[in-house]
Amino acid sequence: MASLNFDASGIDTTSQFDAIPAGDYEAMVTESTMKNTKDGTGQYLELTIEIQAGQYQGRRLWDRLNLSNRNPKAVEIAQKQLAQLCHATGVLQVQDSQQLHNRPMVMKVAVKNDPERGPSNEIKGYKAKGAAQQAAPFQAPRAAAPAAPAAAPLPWAAARAA
Repeated sequence: MASLNFDASGIDTTSQFDAIPAGDYEAMVTESTMKNTKDGTGQYLELTIEIQAGQYQGRRLWDRLNLSNRNPKAVEIAQKQLAQLCHATGVLQVQDSQQLHNRPMVMKVAVKNDPERGPSNEIKGYKAKGAAQQAAPFQAPRAAAPAAPAAAPLPWAAARAA
């Protein structure tokens, strides 16, 4: 038997692994590692990405980029995703994945529904922080509607005033 002096009453027990809603989140890469694929024929870059603001601040998501794979389409997708991340962080020539760490950007998150495991998150892309505001098309300010002309006094109102 273990002696414990533990009080669970003040501890949040909600799961940290439930899927978060789809959307754009301010985030940054905090860790990165090259790993071998399950079959050992390729490698992927695993990125740990932490949300930096809002309701889900501190939550971590992972992205796996198949940079070396027998499937050329998987490599193409991974290279595009990595290029988006590079542009989003302002690091266009990467020698080491650590160059991408701790640089603010925005990640686009989707919710994937797996019938066996339930909902999970998937990172769909990256963009520079503030890019949404910069990319918005210019709209000229709308002119205010002209004021309605003053109504002519009603004949009976003038009679009452006299």
